[in-house]
Amino acid sequence: MTEVFAATLLQFVRRNLGGDGSIDDLRRLSGGANMESWSFDYAGQGYVLRRSPSADLTAGRAYGHDVEAALVRAAFAAGVKAPEIVAEIESCDDLGAGYLMRRVDAEVNPATILKDPPPQLLADLARELALIHNVARDILPELPATSGQSLLAELKARFFGFGGDRPVMALALRWLEDQCPVDVDPVLLHGDFRMGNIMVDTHGLAAVLDWELAHLGDRHQDLAFGCINSWRFGQIDRPAFGLGQIEVFWAEYEAASGVTVDPERFRWWLVYATLWWGMCCLQMADIWRSGLDSGLERAVIGRRASETEVDLLLLLELDAPAAERSTVTIPSTTAVRRTGEPSVFEMLEAITGWIENEVKPKAQSRDRFMASVALNALGMLKRESEHQTTLYDKTLSDDLLAGRKSLATPGLLAQLKQQSMQKLRVDQPKYSALAKAIELWI
Repeated sequence: MTEVFAATLLQFVRRNLGGDGSIDDLRRLSGGANMESWSFDYAGQGYVLRRSPSADLTAGRAYGHDVEAALVRAAFAAGVKAPEIVAEIESCDDLGAGYLMRRVDAEVNPATILKDPPPQLLADLARELALIHNVARDILPELPATSGQSLLAELKARFFGFGGDRPVMALALRWLEDQCPVDVDPVLLHGDFRMGNIMVDTHGLAAVLDWELAHLGDRHQDLAFGCINSWRFGQIDRPAFGLGQIEVFWAEYEAASGVTVDPERFRWWLVYATLWWGMCCLQMADIWRSGLDSGLERAVIGRRASETEVDLLLLLELDAPAAERSTVTIPSTTAVRRTGEPSVFEMLEAITGWIENEVKPKAQSRDRFMASVALNALGMLKRESEHQTTLYDKTLSDDLLAGRKSLATPGLLAQLKQQSMQKLRVDQPKYSALAKAIELWI
């Protein structure tokens, strides 16, 4: 944060909220890969500024922040637990693009929520989704309408844009093409309804955040999105948002909406969302390489693509012939004692120790969060310095997309399992799907 930003923000706040007070407790909130969120107090009230400082970071979005603000206002008016917007950034404000909201004081950290969730929270989420899907179209701004087929075409184009050389993703794309559901009448979708974008207090659901991906489409997309393993934050055996069982979630949604959930359609969107998040990880790496955003967080998220590949294999192996679902092995590792000058591994370990013991304990707020991100990145590099792994194979990816190879190809599933587990051991060894994969496959 700079003094210039704080002064510019104060002018914006005074112009829109009145008064001549000061901004207190200004701090940037953690998270937000595409948008910044700044919390502060003014005239005895709490606010959050949600903004994109650069138009380049939101290039390619289906609509701008003006439409997003209109959408959030409409949802709030319809009784959805969306934020209350009190002002919108204009070009003359010199703050980028975005809007100012009243702050909701509740818990947003998924780990904290899932450690001791309110007992009614899963039912709250089901009812909230039913409410969102029932918002009248005539009060909404113009939003893009999507289908499984249109979104899959976009995903496939992105795959080729990132090299088209990751076989597990190619396998998932081909499966999605073969199983693509027919179109349905579209409803309003939040588009990013998951742990990390909801706030919870002792009474249950308090707010639904981050509406930038909202669109019109198949309600099953929203139902499945928050159930992918990446958004369960370690609770792999609670497939509904990390809170409970899918059947309970469906029953609550059906009771609130009057619409029956289609299990096969739900599964299709679950595979789609898992692959979509893997692509987003690759996109984060692309943004980081371009220099558009050189922040460490983006580079680290880029390495999370391997999480989704193990998740995809856990989902897709159900369709493989029984003979191909056999156990596999992964090589054991043994630490090597070095003499002489420090190795790459040892140098990385030295830097890790310095950050962990000297930097992080003194850091505050976002700096402390970024110290944890740096430690995560160094852990990846330490493991990779000892165990080179790769998942790139353009020829195999092309064969899978063309249908020349599939889950029925002898030995292929075992090969993909072995390679994916090895890569995940390097990137995120604590990710819940790795332990589950070892339990099921080794």
